[in-house]
Amino acid sequence: MNPTADSPDAVDSTPVVLVHGWGGSFTTTWERSGFTMLLADANRPVIGVDLLGHGDAPKPHDPEAYGDLAAGVLQAIDDAVGPDGDPVDAVGFSLGAMTLIRAAMQRPGRFRRLVLAGVGNNVFERDEEATAAIVAAIESDSDTSDHDADNRARLFAQYAHQPGNDPVALAAIMKRPPSQLLRPADLAAITCPVLVAVGDRDFVLPAEPLVDALPDARFVSLKRTDHFATPESFAFIDATLEFLDAVPG
Repeated sequence: MNPTADSPDAVDSTPVVLVHGWGGSFTTTWERSGFTMLLADANRPVIGVDLLGHGDAPKPHDPEAYGDLAAGVLQAIDDAVGPDGDPVDAVGFSLGAMTLIRAAMQRPGRFRRLVLAGVGNNVFERDEEATAAIVAAIESDSDTSDHDADNRARLFAQYAHQPGNDPVALAAIMKRPPSQLLRPADLAAITCPVLVAVGDRDFVLPAEPLVDALPDARFVSLKRTDHFATPESFAFIDATLEFLDAVPG
């Protein structure tokens, strides 16, 4: 989606990049919740991104195709504001937040402010057992209710099979070549202000290692919120709009 400023006289017309999580899309995560309308009310243009394998983006079935998701996000920003355009604000949830971290490390000057939701210690640790369970649940021919022993895997499988999703492509994302694990020192490259927002019932906790590793970060805990409910949390939406100075007038 190309950014269009509703008011050329707006005090702050910095575009806001929105990056959904695994199994979501720009439409299902940000438009249906009304979040894009709130940004429009604040005269903030939106750059909507569908990650490879999601939404309207191509959905290859080869895990190798998903080796660098950050490149697609950076390209979407360049297409919208130009390679030498002013820095943008960006909001990412879960896989989208992980992707924004990689993008901001590659090109820190591209971003003015970042909101990272639904990520925490998983930035630095890889739970291969949980990932394998999720892939098995997605690829299983049986009903996903058979996976009650692993509730997280069952929920991921349900998301993979929602209308409009390609379960094979989503499983391929899970099986993509593992990128080098980040170290806290690696995040020193991200010098812009960052808001980390995580539900108090999210499996990615603790968030402190991530917050402490970022040079300029603040943390908000979303009460009574699990991982999947984060993007629609009123506390998340309010904190994000305030952080971006995008509260509708």
